[in-house]
Amino acid sequence: MSEHMLEMVHVTKTFNPGTVNEKTALNGVSLVLEKGDFATIVGSNGAGKSTLFNAITGAFYTDDGTILLDGEDITFKKEHLRSRDIGHLFQDPLMGTAPHMSIEENMSLAYLKASRHKSMFSSITRREKEFFREQLSQLGMGLEDRMKNPVGLLSGGQRQALTLVMATMVTPKILLLDEHTAALDPATADIVLDLTKKIVRENSLTCLMITHNMHQALEIGNRTLMMDNGHIILDKSGEERASMTVEDLLEQFRIQAGMELDNDRILLSE
Repeated sequence: MSEHMLEMVHVTKTFNPGTVNEKTALNGVSLVLEKGDFATIVGSNGAGKSTLFNAITGAFYTDDGTILLDGEDITFKKEHLRSRDIGHLFQDPLMGTAPHMSIEENMSLAYLKASRHKSMFSSITRREKEFFREQLSQLGMGLEDRMKNPVGLLSGGQRQALTLVMATMVTPKILLLDEHTAALDPATADIVLDLTKKIVRENSLTCLMITHNMHQALEIGNRTLMMDNGHIILDKSGEERASMTVEDLLEQFRIQAGMELDNDRILLSE
């Protein structure tokens, strides 16, 4: 079996073709992630970062190119069938959970969706509920004692931490993190980020993380990707990445994109 967990070959996507709003969001993108790779992605708004994720999850079919996940061609696989293999967290903490359902019910749904051997209509066993408790207790937020509480009562940080557990308790083939700490206050963001690193490390997950924070992009994981205008213009790892500073990263952007990185949110992030 190939060591490639994700392989994208010349993937292209144009929205609103033939109209004044035509936008090529992905322009012949090729990317290989090995099993256990943890790559951070930076780039200005409209660079194609979230579109890249949506191509992987199947939110749309690509116009051109091929996408392989763990050796399987998923280019035309339906989104709901891919979702059991793909963990996906969004910037908005409200996106990953159903507010009126309890923590336990949310976890049960996520568990049944991701478990290949179970039907969505199976009932959760006492042993599985105990497993949910164990998973929650790792967060250190006391959520394991609030299993019957509606998720809508939790804070943004608690919801994002819960969503992270739900996305990873049955190990996904790939975990996609779309600025998943950007909406949280700095202290909570740090907690969720530390939990993310711990969960990814302990489960040897293959992970792609979009961030607007240049320091994070160089410090987290083992690869840094930079996107601009639907292209991956930079892919650094190993020694070369280890010796890079944020200034180097901005300079590389200038060289590769032929312009300054004009995005205050990125430039001002610490």
